[in-house]
Amino acid sequence: MKDPYSVLGVSRDASPEEIKRAYRDLARKYHPDNYVGNDLADLAQEKMKEINEAYDTITQGAAPRSSGSNERWGGPAGAGQGVYATIRQLINANRLSEAEQLLGQQTDHSAEWYFCRGSVLYRRGWYDEATRNFQTAASMEPSNAEYRQAAAHVRQGPVYDASPGGGAYGRTAGLSMCDCCSAMLCADCCCSAARCC
Repeated sequence: MKDPYSVLGVSRDASPEEIKRAYRDLARKYHPDNYVGNDLADLAQEKMKEINEAYDTITQGAAPRSSGSNERWGGPAGAGQGVYATIRQLINANRLSEAEQLLGQQTDHSAEWYFCRGSVLYRRGWYDEATRNFQTAASMEPSNAEYRQAAAHVRQGPVYDASPGGGAYGRTAGLSMCDCCSAMLCADCCCSAARCC
């Protein structure tokens, strides 16, 4: 593997914030969704894999994980997870302003941050911005199926709930994030089945 610092274009004494910023900039530039239908799609996929590996190597090397623990830089396991669990609860309760306020207080814009931000934007009906946030989350953690499914689903546009008081899916239809994922899985299966016919 290449030197992870040179892959990200940062010096060995770069701060965690500089490393994260460099990673995010490269992830936006080389995200495979930017190269759909392009001859460079395979190259972008490889580059994104290299960027992810470099970032993981640096962050895991900075604070090695202890056996059975989920420690990374920035503190003990789960330090930021309690905040994101609260943010998800607020989103599910449609308390979007409070969720946004908590997101605004977070300095580490992790994949979970982008996913939650995308969820807030989606419920507000700002689909383009939601798409960008979901895609960033998926590119930062490509192995996370929830992030990938959200990015794929939002590209298809809003789904409308025809029931009384319904509206755009995820906004006023009263669906939880679990309902959102279930609907996305069903939609994906239906799309796959339709392509086979």
